Amino acid sequence: MITADTLNTLTSFTTRGLAMALHQSGYTGCAFETAKFLGITNGGQFCYSVTYHDDAGTGEIVTDKIFLTYDPAEGKVTADY
Repeated sequence: MITADTLNTLTSFTTRGLAMALHQSGYTGCAFETAKFLGITNGGQFCYSVTYHDDAGTGEIVTDKIFLTYDPAEGKVTADY
């Protein structure tokens, strides 16, 4: 079961929180300008829309989605693009 407190946490990640979750999931160098919780997918993942500067150095802002997966047995969150 996902408690109300856990649900509140999983739906209110900040840009820094998402970057840290991605780092713990094996991604490096993640930094975001904005993050917005979009909803929960049919597969039970928590979906966020994020924006960040293009890695190619063009100065363009890229929009992408981050998916958080919560494992209630372990109490852990993993993140993926």
